[in-house]
Amino acid sequence: MATMRWTTDDRASTRPEDISMSDTKRITASKKELLELEKGFWTGDAAYYAANADTECLVAFPQMAKAMDNADLAKTATKPNRWRDLDIELKGIIEPGSDIIMLTYEAHATRENGEPYAALVSTGYVHRVNGWKMMFHSQTPIEVAAAK
Repeated sequence: MATMRWTTDDRASTRPEDISMSDTKRITASKKELLELEKGFWTGDAAYYAANADTECLVAFPQMAKAMDNADLAKTATKPNRWRDLDIELKGIIEPGSDIIMLTYEAHATRENGEPYAALVSTGYVHRVNGWKMMFHSQTPIEVAAAK
């Protein structure tokens, strides 16, 4: 985390020479680790959500966009294995800070009723003392036939 020196007029200095890194080693997650976390959110139960979502998470779906606390988010995963045949095609991954990672991908899956589903998905993770925690998730459904 960067520490900043304050100038005499109480504004944070943004000059590179005034910013020092308390820890120069970047915290990074492997693509494999992140994709395993993602798969768990598709197939996991409420306990998985509670263990892997941050204390609060921003979520955006076609009919809903809001901040949810960990317990409320976990309640949305009432049925484990509600998706099958999950295919994730990673489109991009960035690490805007040493403790934040964002990824975006195209997902194809089959609902438990057999209906195919496809979406463009973005998820953000923050690194906590007990690992990577989801703090942002957005899905934009796309037409299955046009998706691939």
